[in-house]
Amino acid sequence: MATLLYRLNNVPEDEAEDIRQLLDDKGLAFYETQAGFFGLGVAAIWLVNDQQLPLAKAIVDEYQAKRAIDQRQQYETLRASGEIPGFLQSIWQHPVRFIGVLFLIAFVLSLMLIPFWKTLHP
Repeated sequence: MATLLYRLNNVPEDEAEDIRQLLDDKGLAFYETQAGFFGLGVAAIWLVNDQQLPLAKAIVDEYQAKRAIDQRQQYETLRASGEIPGFLQSIWQHPVRFIGVLFLIAFVLSLMLIPFWKTLHP
């Protein structure tokens, strides 16, 4: 019976391709399903033989551990070089958007607090 190995929701294409390649290299039989037009299905990689699940999980876990380290190093390199802006830098890059968001938050909070204000001050 087929067994779910790896969900592909919000997974970058290069990561999904790496997982497919690793499973092919180890000779594990698998197939892939898509989420469908409305996203109601399960986008995933399924193992054909459920007896191979421990081996496949070990392969995927090892790959994800290596990928996490690589992605963290890449992020830190980009952050150190200034290519990824911090919070204050993003505010300075888009001040109108920031002020608009502040006004929207104040508006929603005022709508939420009006009933309480009216009961406390009739």
